[in-house]
Amino acid sequence: MTPQELESLAHLRRARDLIDREYAKPLDVPTMARRAYMSPAHFSRRFRAAYGETPYSYLMTRRIERAMALLRAGASVTDACMAVGCTSLGSFSSRFAEIVGETPRVYRSHEHDAVKAMPACVAKTHTRPVRNASSRIGEATREAAA
Repeated sequence: MTPQELESLAHLRRARDLIDREYAKPLDVPTMARRAYMSPAHFSRRFRAAYGETPYSYLMTRRIERAMALLRAGASVTDACMAVGCTSLGSFSSRFAEIVGETPRVYRSHEHDAVKAMPACVAKTHTRPVRNASSRIGEATREAAA
C-alpha cells in the first residue's frame, strides 16, 4: 500500500469511528465526509470500497445493532427506535426486518437468556446483525442441495 492509500484509510477510519460513536445523532454523508477530509461523493465511493457497504448502510446497521440490545433488555420498539436516532418507526421497523430477518416486535418477544448469560464482548459478536444473512443462508442451502 502506498502512503496515500494508508492516509486515506486512516481518514475513512475517523469517519467510521464517528458513526460508531455518534450513531444516535443526526448524521449525514456530508458530515461524515468532512470528518474524512473528502468530498461526499468521493467519500461514499471510498467508504464502500473499504468496508463493503455505503456509509448510510453502515450507520443503519450500527443503529439496528444497538436497537437489538435495547429490545433484548426489554425496551419498547418505539423507545428503541428513538434511542438509536431513528425518527420514523415505520422506516426503522422496515430496516430492522431487512437486516435481522424479523420485525422488532417479534425479535423483542423471543427469549434472550443465552445472550444475557454471555460476557458482553461475546454477546456483541454473536448478536451483530449481518446484512443479507438470509440470502447467504439460502445460497448455502441451494448449494448443499445441488
